[in-house]
Amino acid sequence: MAKKILFINQEIVPYVPDSDLSLMGKALPQAIQENGHEIRTFMPKWGNINERRGQLHEVIRLSGMNLIIDDTDHPLIIKVATIAQTRIQVYFIDNDDYFSKRQMAQDEKGDDYPDNGERAIFFARGVLETVKKLRWAPDIIHVQGWMGAVVPLYIKTAYHEEPSFASTKVVTSLFTNSLNSELGNNFKKCVVFRDAKADLLKKYNDNFDFEELAKLAIDYSDGVIASNKDVKQELLDYATSSNIPTLPYPGEDFAAAYEEFYEKI
Repeated sequence: MAKKILFINQEIVPYVPDSDLSLMGKALPQAIQENGHEIRTFMPKWGNINERRGQLHEVIRLSGMNLIIDDTDHPLIIKVATIAQTRIQVYFIDNDDYFSKRQMAQDEKGDDYPDNGERAIFFARGVLETVKKLRWAPDIIHVQGWMGAVVPLYIKTAYHEEPSFASTKVVTSLFTNSLNSELGNNFKKCVVFRDAKADLLKKYNDNFDFEELAKLAIDYSDGVIASNKDVKQELLDYATSSNIPTLPYPGEDFAAAYEEFYEKI
């Protein structure tokens, strides 16, 4: 049966360099769309994206909202582009402080940005607020990359009464670690929003790193997928010990396996 599937991707080629994340960021939505499902795709507007070459343009009717993170207003800018030779339209979450003036997770020296946690929170809330504005209710939200790892928590708490997400199931794909350091000691404080209360975060370490963020995503997901052979087994074991359906790495013919998994959850 055709489904509405929202892909929240950290990276997508051709907008950023090739990696496991960026290649799957394009290949999965394309395969699922070609199989007859209705999709929407989001990613951050990283500062290394060439807007002119990618033909990005701002969507005025979706932009203009302010998101408050750590008591500071951050304007949300939405841009859109279409990947050449496909019918995939990509929505970009942009903000001057968090994205436009930065590289990706690491700066020019290769160091993680100390506010990567805040950037992930802004991205997650920016995507969900924009989907609400689109008046589009996804059956499945599929998160790929640590940048969207806060989304499962928000769907099951802060946004659980929103009509757009009332019956949405959340799938998290696990990738290998692409963060070198922690997200900053104010991450727990900043992630609190509406029904995403501070007491829900007590079980996690105060200093969130890649694995702690993955556990947060797993705990609020309806299904977990190993997206490659090198995913940490401990994280898959963590999901199965929590009775969350998991899909082991399915190999090259991933689209059919993912579709079947969507049906199962």
